[in-house]
Amino acid sequence: MAHTCEHCHEEHHHHEVHHHHHEEGGIRPRIVKIVLAALLLAVAVLIERQTDLPIWQYLLIFLVPYLVVGFNTLKEAGEALLHGEALSEDFLMSVATLGALGIGFLPGAATQFPEAVFVMLFFQVGELFEEIAEGRSRRSISHLMDIRPDTAHLEKDGRIETVAPEAIAVGEVIVIQPGEKVPIDGVVLEGTSSLDTVALTGESVPRSIRPGDEILSGCINLSGVLRVRTTKASGASTAARILELVEHAAENKSRSEHFITRFARIYTPVVVGLAVLVAVIPSLVTGAWAIWIYRALLFLVVSCPCALVISVPLTFFGGIGGASRRGILIKGASYMDTLAKVRTVVFDKTGTLTEGVFEVTAVHPEQIDETGLLHLAAHVERHSTHPIAAALRQAYPQEQDGCEVGNIEERAGQGILATVNGQRVAVGNAKLMDAVGAAWRPCHHQGTLAHVAIDGNYAGHIVISDRVKEDAAAAVAALHEAGIRKTVMLTGDQEEIATETARQLGIDEFYADLLPDGKVAQVERLLPEGTLAFVGDGINDAPVLARADIGIAMGALGSDAAIEAADIVLMDDQPSKVALAVRMARRTLRIARENMGFAIGIKVLVLILATFGIATMGMAVFADVGVTVLAVLNAMRALRTSGR
Repeated sequence: MAHTCEHCHEEHHHHEVHHHHHEEGGIRPRIVKIVLAALLLAVAVLIERQTDLPIWQYLLIFLVPYLVVGFNTLKEAGEALLHGEALSEDFLMSVATLGALGIGFLPGAATQFPEAVFVMLFFQVGELFEEIAEGRSRRSISHLMDIRPDTAHLEKDGRIETVAPEAIAVGEVIVIQPGEKVPIDGVVLEGTSSLDTVALTGESVPRSIRPGDEILSGCINLSGVLRVRTTKASGASTAARILELVEHAAENKSRSEHFITRFARIYTPVVVGLAVLVAVIPSLVTGAWAIWIYRALLFLVVSCPCALVISVPLTFFGGIGGASRRGILIKGASYMDTLAKVRTVVFDKTGTLTEGVFEVTAVHPEQIDETGLLHLAAHVERHSTHPIAAALRQAYPQEQDGCEVGNIEERAGQGILATVNGQRVAVGNAKLMDAVGAAWRPCHHQGTLAHVAIDGNYAGHIVISDRVKEDAAAAVAALHEAGIRKTVMLTGDQEEIATETARQLGIDEFYADLLPDGKVAQVERLLPEGTLAFVGDGINDAPVLARADIGIAMGALGSDAAIEAADIVLMDDQPSKVALAVRMARRTLRIARENMGFAIGIKVLVLILATFGIATMGMAVFADVGVTVLAVLNAMRALRTSGR
């Protein structure tokens, strides 16, 4: 399994089946082989100490444990040679160990049989560690994979059939029992329940659902029976899309990873060349072939790049897995690289820093009382689809109270006029008040004003504003604390509202009254100042998400366009996850760098010692396998989810 260590990262998910078998069937036999070979090696060493046999008989005795533990490595090395990949680490290991077995046959050389077996044994221990660590990070990503159920209950002609989710067409009705996972996105027709959305969003508080609500695949239905009309095909549903994102995450390799692959390509031939020189030149001068061939073999063992080839991709894979547990999906290791370097964070306002839900925040009546003012406004706006109208209707829900509402006239960009119980009521902005001749008053509250006039007389106004998210201010503070130089807010809202929101949240700069292309222009202007991340949530943010160095989609289960365009998807609506993502990316990169520095440092040291004859085969093994094991253990820290 060794020579594939660079490739298995590239092909992680294409081999889901192979990997699964790998975990079940791979680790136990490997442990058995290692233990068995270790016992046989101990027996062989005892025989060597206690007896006096011809050298070829000792070779046969030591070959038993050597082949038990090393047969696979030799086989992989042979296959790699046939495929033209001569310089794989299995090949280096095989040459070094076979050379050590053969060196005893040179005149005047001591036998190195135990060392040869020991190197192979230790190499397998390193591989075992790699497999266990990889299994762990794959499990942390595959716990996300559990979000897609295998069956769905389809309602057909009054009967319920159990079918695979793939077999269900858009617009069919499915029934979801309590305790079951939602198989496909849809809209609730009947039933109330609460949903556990933790697999999708990381939110621990269940979400209550009633008829008319949208329901997303991957959630767990906790309490009631739901009838749902499907709105997407199984392959396009939320759970399927998330799985796809995660599966492709390992494919976009980061620059550091590319560096490792490039490094191994140049490094290995150089090392093999040097080893040959170490074996040949001093031997020709001194005639001590056995000593210098042994040193060259040490050189080969030490220089094996497996610590790098294994630990760096593993670190990134662990980082992506750890982040996914916190509801942060990073689509590839290359984005982790970029995320760690972010200097400017640009936020879209509505739906990202604010809830995107409008509500009445103040009522300032004149002539009539508050209830009367809300009552009239809700009646006039009863059929409008504008979010402001929805906010007014929500503030006065008892709309069916027998009032007569007639000849409704909508004026684009101004508001609505209607006759309520014989009075002509106008609800709209200042332009509409001027048009009906009502003397309107400005207001010190931030938000959108809905002015009301009755028969041309001013009756007061209602303030409607968008709620700021609970953790938005903390999110901005956390970014500043993480060393982000500048936070910027872009919005299509009016200047005054933007000013107030930016002040409330402690944002450095903001730009208001922007259309989507205006947002792109602002981002392009900010790009030269350093690596830029854009955080948005809607369809209109897709072009900006694609343009920024790194696009982060919020609560992205909403807009497919945003999810497609983004590099990172935050599964819940919390802007505070942006700072956590930056911290986790920085930590992952730091671990990768530690591993590279540590591995290269120790190798160079032992190579120098080997050339001067101070190093032993044991040291060489440590410089290769020991370093790999330590680097892999260090890489596993990237799975931790605290982001510190």
